[in-house]
Amino acid sequence: MKKYLSLIRFSHSIFAIPFALIGFFLAETGPEGPIPVSWIKFILMLACMVFARSAAMSFNRYLDRDIDAKNPRNQNREIPKGIISPKQALIYTLVNAFLFIVCTAFINTLCLALSPVALFVVLGYSFTKRFTSLCHFVLGLGLALAPIGAYLVVTGHFALLPVLFSLSVLTWVSGFDILYALPDEEFDKKENLHSIPALLGKPGAILLTRILHTLSAGFIILAGIIGHFHALYWIGVLFYAGLLVYQNLIVKPQDLSKLNLAFFTLNGIASLVFAGFFLADHFLF
Repeated sequence: MKKYLSLIRFSHSIFAIPFALIGFFLAETGPEGPIPVSWIKFILMLACMVFARSAAMSFNRYLDRDIDAKNPRNQNREIPKGIISPKQALIYTLVNAFLFIVCTAFINTLCLALSPVALFVVLGYSFTKRFTSLCHFVLGLGLALAPIGAYLVVTGHFALLPVLFSLSVLTWVSGFDILYALPDEEFDKKENLHSIPALLGKPGAILLTRILHTLSAGFIILAGIIGHFHALYWIGVLFYAGLLVYQNLIVKPQDLSKLNLAFFTLNGIASLVFAGFFLADHFLF
């Protein structure tokens, strides 16, 4: 179990799950009036998150095994080191994808119908670096499904507010994934792989990330205005925006020493803090 949790970087789930919680509890106060919380659906929603992400990460490790073996930064991953075989990773992918579909079948017909679309996005991401520099945005789209998907679990229909939160996730994740790819600029060029750093260089990639993170903050501000949220929500917005600003200030083209701090720590804190203030605002007002 420890090997598989390491394979899928289970700790990275902290990026998307807080926004899934936002989508789920936002649905309580939908346009058709208050909807009682179903804790069975809540558990099914979390299970869908875990299974979809596990399938996506294990498939990425399976598909990229030869690339990872060449990249000094990734040679310690489980498949290149022989900790998990490619066959085991592929089987793990298929099992998790199957369990994801099964869980959606117990939620509602719309979630079941859309489950292949979700899997197409989260699994298809692994192919994209081979032909497009927009790969970071496909990853962002995969995580951006969390607020919309969680909202659909409760209501069975689309709405504007969860879409705004999803757009915030899309621009946030795409931006920090661009930063994460900065050390691989030369490797990507050498191996004919596509990425924003390989396309624009480090200065251009960092500038694009700053634009994307500005948009991300803008979307949650717009959601707050449309949703008529209260003071605690806006405190969460300040924390979220502030951590995005700090993240972009500490990563410089000539100094990537604080990249892990920006990628892992600050982004995890940003999602948790913002979701925490959203939920406090939701339940207290």
